[in-house]
Amino acid sequence: MFYIFLKIFLFLNISAFSQNTEIYLGVEKNFSEDGIILSNFTQDTTNQTDIYSAEYIKEIVRTDLMLSRYFLVTESDDDVITPALLSEYSKKSKFLVTAQIGTDDKNNISIKQTIYNTELKNKILIKKYITSQRAVRKAAHMMSNDIIEKTIGKKGIATSQITFSNDSTGHKEIYVIDYDGENLTQLTNHKSISIIPKWTNDGTKIYYTSYRYGNPDLFIIDMSVGKIKPFSKYQGLNVAGGFSPDDKQFVLTLSRGKDPSIYMIDILTKDVKKLLDRFGVCSSPTFSPDSKEVAFISDRAGKPQLYIYNIENKKYRKLTNFYWVDSPNWSPDGKWITFSARETRAERLNIFIMDPTTSVIKRLTRNEGDNEDPSFSPDSRFISFTSTRKGKKQIYIMDIDGSSPRLLSDKIKGTSSTPMWSR
Repeated sequence: MFYIFLKIFLFLNISAFSQNTEIYLGVEKNFSEDGIILSNFTQDTTNQTDIYSAEYIKEIVRTDLMLSRYFLVTESDDDVITPALLSEYSKKSKFLVTAQIGTDDKNNISIKQTIYNTELKNKILIKKYITSQRAVRKAAHMMSNDIIEKTIGKKGIATSQITFSNDSTGHKEIYVIDYDGENLTQLTNHKSISIIPKWTNDGTKIYYTSYRYGNPDLFIIDMSVGKIKPFSKYQGLNVAGGFSPDDKQFVLTLSRGKDPSIYMIDILTKDVKKLLDRFGVCSSPTFSPDSKEVAFISDRAGKPQLYIYNIENKKYRKLTNFYWVDSPNWSPDGKWITFSARETRAERLNIFIMDPTTSVIKRLTRNEGDNEDPSFSPDSRFISFTSTRKGKKQIYIMDIDGSSPRLLSDKIKGTSSTPMWSR
């Protein structure tokens, strides 16, 4: 049993790789040439709470729009918007956002957001948000998503979160944090080893592996009610992979007392189906967005490599020929698979991205510590990952082409691993 665990431990935590792959994919950042102006967010009263709320909400929206990397964000001190002012603004930016903040008799915060197209001199959105003081941050993120959808025509990611494992308490526990590095929350307190959290597609549950009862069992956190319960306790490894679009099935790694392999399980009935037989040690499965294929890691070729298995025709294909490959993650739009790997025995871990239809690969990190555990953002434009570039393992976010890496948060203590972005 120890040998079996050791093999999967190496799969999940070491990584590696081979070959020079300086092929450029032409990944687009999708920046807009149109700018956006944030005018003053005004308040209904001179109440200090309303003044603070207006400033706080505007700062969150401003940060969201800048992190979206869709357009240039500027600010204005104007309180009253006139047609003449819109004409003046149109020379600088295509869009203008205003908001009016107040507090009702139940101490809820009321926000009225207006978005203008300065070129057409019309309002393209007027929307009111009512939120409690505790949920004002989420309301501001919702405002940002509405701005992006109305101006760019794409879904925003400002309400998304990242879950991960962290050892700051002296034990590995599961945490969640907003995509912008705020609102850090510890979800488990097992005082054991809890690792590899995975979101369901609807964002209501997190599956993770924990040694709470001695065996690496699979648990569920129901985020809507804050409850935790075991899901599968087969002898040996129980590690969640990816979920089908309807969240009715998911792929996972089970050892069941033998070498780890890839299985598919029905969430309601818990019926288990083995997908691969006599395929060596297999791990880290991730569903394609249409759930027709599964990407996974196998040592069938001698060293861990990336494969794709077609569920319908039961055929597979090998995608890499590196020294060591680990932790694949399929983008929500289905266009890319990201993974960590070592190019040679002497190389450190790096993040790569692949077009699964052509097998063309691009390297995203280089000469900056060990980089692993990549996970796509809901819009497939960013990748979260862990890196030791500053010593300890921390969570970073970068553009899909590897540019503009940033530390997710300096508020996270200890070391972090296996970040997973919500959908």
